[in-house]
Amino acid sequence: MNKTKAELLLHPVRLKIIQSMIGGRRLTVQGMAEHLPEVPQATLYRHLNLLTKGGLLRVVEQNQVRGTVEKVYALGTDAHTLTKEDLEKATPDEHLQLFLSFLAGVISDFEKYVSQESFDMMKDMVTYRQARLHLSDEELREMVMSIGAAITKASSYGPGPGRRARTLTTILLPEKSVPSEGDEKPKADGAE
Repeated sequence: MNKTKAELLLHPVRLKIIQSMIGGRRLTVQGMAEHLPEVPQATLYRHLNLLTKGGLLRVVEQNQVRGTVEKVYALGTDAHTLTKEDLEKATPDEHLQLFLSFLAGVISDFEKYVSQESFDMMKDMVTYRQARLHLSDEELREMVMSIGAAITKASSYGPGPGRRARTLTTILLPEKSVPSEGDEKPKADGAE
């Protein structure tokens, strides 16, 4: 069965693999394992195979290492985002299913965090909140661009001393449209 780009992206392990590659990184399986120590190597190989077959990852280099070939992976074109076409093709039920899969991954990550023997949400700067914003399309675009720039910069840092892997999850939803005073109300079917 061929998986759509959305189905490939929204599996928790595959999403983490894609996230580890953002920022132009080129990683071997061993390099990915350093970014994702919680993912067993056999699982990592299985998901890498699916991502490569689906075009979300590509092999950019092959090195001979002790009688075996070590592959170096990079992101495929627009691998970490759903295109306008991907979004337009999905039915409302498919969108809901993909969103629920996404939320299940977020819940799983949070459960792992709070299931540790000890954790300190204040020290670890763990947050979850909602903010209601009143923005024009242009103001929203400006906000999204500045957040995107900050995330791109932070994504370029790799594992290292003093660094801890952190996951930033964003969901941006408009509220249901309600006509303002003075807006023409839609006419009922058959009304003149």
